[in-house]
Amino acid sequence: MIFDNGTESGLLMRSLQRQLNEDDAGRRITDPAPGPLFADKAEEGEAETGTIYVLRSKSAHPVVAEHRLIMHKIGVTSGSVDARISGAEKSSTYLLAGVEVVATYKVYGVNCQKLESLIHKVFAATQINLSIPDRFGHMVKPREWFLAPLPVIDEAVERIRDRSILNYRYDPKQGRLVRA
Repeated sequence: MIFDNGTESGLLMRSLQRQLNEDDAGRRITDPAPGPLFADKAEEGEAETGTIYVLRSKSAHPVVAEHRLIMHKIGVTSGSVDARISGAEKSSTYLLAGVEVVATYKVYGVNCQKLESLIHKVFAATQINLSIPDRFGHMVKPREWFLAPLPVIDEAVERIRDRSILNYRYDPKQGRLVRA
């Protein structure tokens, strides 16, 4: 909390409420409809924050081959997707294989790390538990791969954008988002 005279305070919520009620000049500014969590286009003067990307692996690993159409890597990058996936064949994150970009969503005005955590939380029930050897023979477990159909990922991104995701969860048995 920063007061108009420049002093700062770490007020607790109840203390703040009491002070606002006691001060005749105190004002609360609220917006009951805060709008989308992140925008799909830039506001005036606003720069692109990042990109949500959905990848499909070209790996010959039996698990990947069996689930190729619904196995996706979902991530968020503040840089370019092309830069993010360069050298995928040498990285265990990408299952030591090339990848295909199947969807991207530009985001504006959002913290990319927190957005990625939210997306991963939505699909956590279907996170792939796969161990593969890296280039040096050490076993690694890539974390950002999920068994989710692309249309469901599209719907989840839209529900995150309009904040309705709080009312939904991904049901892997039904293969869709369901009311929580």
